[in-house]
Amino acid sequence: MSDRFWEQPLEALDRAQWEALCDGCGKCCLHKLEDADTGELAATNVACRLLDRDAGRCSDYRHRHAHVPDCVRLTARTVSSVWWLPSTCAYRLRAEGQPLPEWHYLVCGDREAVHRAGESTRGWTISETDAGDLEHHMVDRIL
Repeated sequence: MSDRFWEQPLEALDRAQWEALCDGCGKCCLHKLEDADTGELAATNVACRLLDRDAGRCSDYRHRHAHVPDCVRLTARTVSSVWWLPSTCAYRLRAEGQPLPEWHYLVCGDREAVHRAGESTRGWTISETDAGDLEHHMVDRIL
């Protein structure tokens, strides 16, 4: 991969570069509740059953749509329309022309930095297989 490839427009990235943008936070894999009247999203601490909550990555990424049909398919064309992506998401940031945060492993060279910065799902989430009603798992966090 080329140096600082992430600064290129998303459309210019090859598949490996695209996949490398993911920082492993896991926040896109959290269930969110939408207020029917306002459309506002509320964060929960409930993660998709496929999320490895320690690593912040899907445990079956290649086959995730077979298990979770509504798992989003991000592409350079669709990323701007996925309005609920976390504010720190590298795909969202780059689509908006913004730089990656200092803790992103592509910037700092350390995959654990996202966790130390408190920007991942590590340590505060529960799997949907154990959670029960989502309303009981709302958290006061900005995703």
